[in-house]
Amino acid sequence: MARLNYNHLRYFWAVAHDGNLTRTAQRLNVSQSALSVQIGKLEAQLGHTLFERSGRQLLLTEAGRIALDHADVIFAAGDELLGTLSETGTGRRFVLRVGALATLSRNFQIDFLRPVVRREDVEVVVRSGALGDLLQSLQAHQLDVVLTNVMPARDAATPLIAHRIDEQTVSLVGTPDRVGAGGSLRDLLERAPVILPTPGSAIRTGFDAIADRLDIRPRIAAEVDDMAMIRLLAREGAGLAVVPPIVVKDELAAGTMVEAQTFARLSETFYAVTLARRFPNPVLRALIAGPDDGSSMSRPARDASWRPG
Repeated sequence: MARLNYNHLRYFWAVAHDGNLTRTAQRLNVSQSALSVQIGKLEAQLGHTLFERSGRQLLLTEAGRIALDHADVIFAAGDELLGTLSETGTGRRFVLRVGALATLSRNFQIDFLRPVVRREDVEVVVRSGALGDLLQSLQAHQLDVVLTNVMPARDAATPLIAHRIDEQTVSLVGTPDRVGAGGSLRDLLERAPVILPTPGSAIRTGFDAIADRLDIRPRIAAEVDDMAMIRLLAREGAGLAVVPPIVVKDELAAGTMVEAQTFARLSETFYAVTLARRFPNPVLRALIAGPDDGSSMSRPARDASWRPG
């Protein structure tokens, strides 16, 4: 297949956003016939009709909508390229593309992004997914950072950098009715069912070890791989949840849930995974800057990042 002609694509892009061939031709100072020819050539190359007429309006076909989505990304990336490599950067708008593990605490994600979400010069794009898919997107420069609570596998061929952003102790939390008068960890686990992360997670592995040392078999109300769902089940009183308090911080502050016990030797670590880049995103650089980097921002638990190999 011949290479895409970006002049044809830009004409299509302009018409698609205007929705009117005459208006676009006037704005671009070209004839309507010339514009139609360019779009026709693009349709011939793609093998699909991109527009259908409805009176004087041009409506996108399904293929046209897909083409427009790609064109938006292509031309936005071009603008970003000019801004990134320019010396001035005056009036520049930054885009921060964040990948987040689908099961990761939403409260942690918003805490990480809070310094930039109200900045008018920053657009935040958040994509959730599986860790492997997110890391592939990171290496393809489709993401600036991946937020995860799982340390990526070390591989000399994969130039990842994992920054430890935070570390949260894990607690046993529930509604006041579920916690009742409290008691020892053994008492709580023998009295109430528990809501647990799925087997294989770091928290679940640690909790199972604690239960084994106590020689008890807790009643499991639910096994869930999504912290947001664990939070909802705990709020409904389904059982006592084994989670970092940040997951239910709003409920703890409101008193609708209480912290029954803290597991002294059980914690969850949060990482921001990046690539070594020649032109790092300046917004991201500020977010992950440590206390020794001269940044005024601070985060609770940091250590040196690792580089595979």
